[in-house]
Amino acid sequence: MKGYAMLKIGESGWIEKDTPACGPLDAIVKPLAVAICTSDVHTLWEGAIGDRHNMILGHEASAEVVEVGSEVKDFKPGDRVLIPAITPDWNSLEAQAGYSMHSGGMLAGWKFSNFKDGVFSEYFHVNDADGNLALMPEGMDPADACILSDMVPTGFHAVELADVQLGDTVLVIGIGPVGLMSVAGAALRGASRIIAVGTRPVCIEAAKGYGATDFISYKDGPIDEQVMELTGGKGVDRVCIAGGTVETFEPAVKALKPGGKIGNVNYLGSGDYINIPRVEWGVGMGHKDIRGGLMPGGRLRMEKLSSLVTAGRLDLHPECTHVFHGWDHLEEALFLMRDKPADLIKPVVVID
Repeated sequence: MKGYAMLKIGESGWIEKDTPACGPLDAIVKPLAVAICTSDVHTLWEGAIGDRHNMILGHEASAEVVEVGSEVKDFKPGDRVLIPAITPDWNSLEAQAGYSMHSGGMLAGWKFSNFKDGVFSEYFHVNDADGNLALMPEGMDPADACILSDMVPTGFHAVELADVQLGDTVLVIGIGPVGLMSVAGAALRGASRIIAVGTRPVCIEAAKGYGATDFISYKDGPIDEQVMELTGGKGVDRVCIAGGTVETFEPAVKALKPGGKIGNVNYLGSGDYINIPRVEWGVGMGHKDIRGGLMPGGRLRMEKLSSLVTAGRLDLHPECTHVFHGWDHLEEALFLMRDKPADLIKPVVVID
């Protein structure tokens, strides 16, 4: 089979590999659509998780089942399925402890394009199929379904980590495809005011549709100062970090009320340390919680999130601003995500 791979840091291209083998609990699937993630950019061009050689990229896809293992009970060839970017080993001790995304070690639930070949290939392997696949709802667009792989569960996880409550004022830093889902998740959880940090008009318009009430730009000055001006010096109850750098935690802490919580799902692709301002953190005693986490994966998560779509509570279509058809456009879509033109939110490649 052919796959689009990271050859080494900064270099990528199409390669030939053997079709993966199917274990008794596993599945082999073929993509219906794949989406490009900023994480692919961090991995390929920044070497954020270290060098990888001839590793097929990608972790966002919707697919059709081709083969299942002898012990798979709930899926069969021909099923159209949702696949989370994080595919834990559900019998692991970490999963039993409630942290399935770290099954086998920190971040080890993230397998695609990290520990094993990803989804930018004619076929790919899914471990623990009964635990990690979910049936795609009837009539769902395969391109929209890709957004359920990563953007929705990751953006929503920032909201969960920040513990957004009814009536909260929430700051969402970064309104790319993940941050937009943090806006949507905060709105679904009952936030009364959602302050979004972003500059691209296409993202601002989408954020309005998802429930953002106020907008600020990091280009107009320090984020925390603008937040304090908007809130009359009170600050915010919760912060969701879905973009930025290791420097972003400083304004987040400064903008947060005592007793507030920060939920970070931003992939920090470079930098050695995170800046936490000592005084604004209450000299260590301000009850300003900082939590960062990899999104939960698994079938139940996919089923619950897809039900929000089928119930009309969540519209995924605004995320997919650039839809291509055919593998020949995969590299174009990848470079588009790297360069991030003003009209881009998310590029998706539908496999016709």
